[in-house]
Amino acid sequence: MASMITISATAVPDHLRGALTRWLLEVTPELYVGTVSARVRDELWEAVAACTGDGLSVLVYPSDNEQGFEIRTAGNRRRQPIDFDGMTLIAFAAVGQQTAKTL
Repeated sequence: MASMITISATAVPDHLRGALTRWLLEVTPELYVGTVSARVRDELWEAVAACTGDGLSVLVYPSDNEQGFEIRTAGNRRRQPIDFDGMTLIAFAAVGQQTAKTL
């Protein structure tokens, strides 16, 4: 079943931005929204995560949990989603420090 997804891709290569616009609508610079199947969502995310490099990418999509959505991140970032008793919270890394775990 198709569901709406949102991808934020900051400081990523132009070819990745072009690939995302094949499936999603770029509603503002670096913010993509669309309705795709879970398989297409996962394939898109694999491509995004592989190409993010020093940039930052975030995927938000509906899920059957208490919050109603899940978050995936890739690249260098200060904000890190963490699982806290089934709830996703955002932890902040100190400036210049990266966290190792990726959801």
